[in-house]
Amino acid sequence: MADIKVKRHIGPKDLAALSQLLSAAAESDSHPPLGEHAWLDLVQGGREGFAGLVAFEPSHPHPVGYAQLSRGDNPGDGAGEGLQWALELVVDPHHRVPGSTVARDLLRNALELVAKEGGGHLHLWANQPSPVQDRLAASVGLSPGRVLYQMRRPLPAEEKATISTRPFRLGDDEEAWLEVNNRAFARHPEQGGWTAKTLKARQSQPWFDPRGFLLYEEEGRLAGFCWTKVHGQGASRVGEIYVVAVDPDFAGRGLGRELTLAGLSYLSGEGIAEAMLYVDATNIRAVKTYVDLGFVVNHIDRAYTADVPPAPFPPAPSRIAPA
Repeated sequence: MADIKVKRHIGPKDLAALSQLLSAAAESDSHPPLGEHAWLDLVQGGREGFAGLVAFEPSHPHPVGYAQLSRGDNPGDGAGEGLQWALELVVDPHHRVPGSTVARDLLRNALELVAKEGGGHLHLWANQPSPVQDRLAASVGLSPGRVLYQMRRPLPAEEKATISTRPFRLGDDEEAWLEVNNRAFARHPEQGGWTAKTLKARQSQPWFDPRGFLLYEEEGRLAGFCWTKVHGQGASRVGEIYVVAVDPDFAGRGLGRELTLAGLSYLSGEGIAEAMLYVDATNIRAVKTYVDLGFVVNHIDRAYTADVPPAPFPPAPSRIAPA
């Protein structure tokens, strides 16, 4: 049974230990164990609504598992007066053995913590989920929820955009971009409710390049944007259509398709031979647009969800020791 410590702030010593755990998991699984939003929260020490749950086992001085809770900025439709919670989980590859309770202990304690803080709608993301993850989620009362497609296509694209875009100007475009982004993603659990601090955190990342952050203006206003991102090095680089959005006042005119084409042209011009993107499987209109543009599903990620009632909640079997 794991000993779980709840941390509201991640200091340098904790970050170093957790970084080793995350690196081992990334090497074993061939993908980052935390999504970008969660990773930035972690390296910045945690913001309001953050909780890092660190699992230890006897005779192991290093963490054997980690779960990260983040409370959403926007109200939603779940229990607990609309609170939204995102949960991500990673277990040391050497401790993923039959009979290990690390993952279940972390999940149980995370659910208990959500209940103590008023309950709400929780979602746990899993990359390319397996039946093992299905059973683990079900064992703590989580049900299969949102499905996210990762879609890919080769470059260059034959079709070209008919609109003209320009690169993002640092120091000039932040305010207008935040307004459009938050209007377009008003109900989105990850992309909505961004602040200047959220945007600045992305701009400080090594991958950020304003040349690939394409803005489209009309009638003197920012009407939409396509933000691209490049993964990898050299010939193995993959270009991502990171975020595409259209201001609701300009919706229904096919600008999302045009902006995607502009992003594909930019990536192709950088010598990149493959493009990828993520899209919610329930967003039928967007999925159709991407299929029409030559994208095919590469793999799926899944969110497991629960509406957690406010405390009291059945106690978890392992001890929670705040730190």
